[in-house]
Amino acid sequence: MPTFKNLKELMTKFRDEQVCRDYLVQHRWGGKPVCPYCGCDRSYKIENGKRFKCANKECYKKYSVTVGTVAEDSNIALSTWFAAIYMISSHKKGISSIQLGKDLGIPQKTAWFLLHRIREALKDKNGLLLANEVQADETYIGGLEGNKHASKRVGNEKATELKTAVVGLQETGGKVVTKASPWVTKGLVTDMILDHVDRPAKLVTDAAAIYRKVGMKFDHIVVNHHTGQYVNNGYHINGLENYWSILKRGIYGIYHQVSRKHLQRYCDEFSFRYNSRKMGESERFDLTLCQMEGALPYKVLTAKSKDHGVGKEIQETPEE
Repeated sequence: MPTFKNLKELMTKFRDEQVCRDYLVQHRWGGKPVCPYCGCDRSYKIENGKRFKCANKECYKKYSVTVGTVAEDSNIALSTWFAAIYMISSHKKGISSIQLGKDLGIPQKTAWFLLHRIREALKDKNGLLLANEVQADETYIGGLEGNKHASKRVGNEKATELKTAVVGLQETGGKVVTKASPWVTKGLVTDMILDHVDRPAKLVTDAAAIYRKVGMKFDHIVVNHHTGQYVNNGYHINGLENYWSILKRGIYGIYHQVSRKHLQRYCDEFSFRYNSRKMGESERFDLTLCQMEGALPYKVLTAKSKDHGVGKEIQETPEE
């Protein structure tokens, strides 16, 4: 299988559309096409290999390798898709739709839709289970009051309501799981920890009251920041604090404006890159191709979402 270390090598290896299709067939189906409509693994090649026809007499439907994936119904060449996947997965802080559009020669609106469909592929679909020692913390996305014009400032207490919370879990030295939410509640934190933390694990948090009840189910270590404590017998939440800095530098430095509606997708993007940080460029690219199942229509992506009655959206615009 082709391997590559940079974008130039990728573009050289995948300049032919049939090579791209064959590569996606290999990573999606293990080399043998499977009908996305009935699941039959017998098919015929049609249209010079561009599409397949199901051999099941009760189906006989025609399909391409992109049907049932985030690239379904896309007029963009697979070679362009591959280049976009490489750039969003390998650029440490991501890439804006404006820059991606310039680099690939496509409109910014098309690049924005392309990026969000790739983010749909990057999200974890299996449910990570963290073990050993797990750090839990939360942060808020939405900008600092001190950075706003004087006429725009609403006070720190009101500003918190206008921000969106992100709750995170990290296995110390390992992977992270994040969830964006208008509120940080005891129920949200409890459900997230019980879903993603192995029961024998040590749970390390700050002194926030939302962790007390769920902490009773684990070996709970509390690091009390209010008293100036940042390490408790060697336990800390510095790993997750470092991840928050990566997330915020990427959002504020590359994307500038992120809506509450789409924030989870950006969190999924940053989590994927962080969790695959020890992989090579080619391996990370292949992993993304294996996760492309699931379509994301434009109407679904741009549909209005409820704001849950809390504050305002950070920014509801496709510009980045």
